[in-house]
Amino acid sequence: MMRDSVFNCCVSPPHPPRGVEEHHQQHSSRAQAPPPNDRRFLIFFDFDETLVDECSDDSMVTVAPGGVLPGWLKDTYRSGRYNEYMQRVLAYLSEQGITPAAIRGTVEKLPPCPGIPTLMHFLLSQPSRDFEVVCVSDANTVFIETWLKHLGFLPLFLRIFTNPAHFDDNGQLQLRPFHSHKCLRCPANMCKAVVVRQYVAQRVRERSGRPYQKVLYVGDGANDFCPSLTLSPGDIAFPRRDFPMHKLIQEMEEAKPGEFKASVVPWNSGEDVINTLRKILERP
Repeated sequence: MMRDSVFNCCVSPPHPPRGVEEHHQQHSSRAQAPPPNDRRFLIFFDFDETLVDECSDDSMVTVAPGGVLPGWLKDTYRSGRYNEYMQRVLAYLSEQGITPAAIRGTVEKLPPCPGIPTLMHFLLSQPSRDFEVVCVSDANTVFIETWLKHLGFLPLFLRIFTNPAHFDDNGQLQLRPFHSHKCLRCPANMCKAVVVRQYVAQRVRERSGRPYQKVLYVGDGANDFCPSLTLSPGDIAFPRRDFPMHKLIQEMEEAKPGEFKASVVPWNSGEDVINTLRKILERP
């Protein structure tokens, strides 16, 4: 029996643009020191259903009284406004006495996707100049950092771009949108293509104009399709096999052959990604 879910896949109307790089500074976490500029490959990871094998927001339902959300709360969801809806869910959980420890404990128990711990250990084992690792996710800072820290993978990630969150003095998890944008494909609070495009451009400038040998993107959802369109020939998209990102890429390749520029390597396990990474590492 499927448990109650707070997840919806949404498409948003356009929103007024704001300075993306300003938001990168405000709402990304991890390294504050100048980043290393010798990395050969840049690899982006989604979080929900890419690193963890479910939607982290859904896990919050399990800590609600009776393991369900009341109908009146679920009825407040509006298309394209999922982040705002999740703010109300978190407020409800706080009102019900759900503590920060209970929320963190639930997140720590989220299972990794198959082979993801092996993939993380593989990346950690490589020479530091090989991979620059970044997370871009529509989850939030508390969920992502809690889970990565619990498994020992947090030091791997140079940057985490996601919706900012923190526990306030009352123990309520406060959540805010990452940014606003004009993309019609993506939820109102985050377009990952904007994040990826701006981050790559910013890093290439910081690297004195030297591009990465390859940019890699590992994801699963419909909101991972949009950033995969920013990849160039020679880059690699890793869509989780038979998930929305994979299906959208297949639909584009059928409708407009050659339109999708990056190579496509579907994955069932993190070990599928490792196999491809080994091959690119072997090339001069």
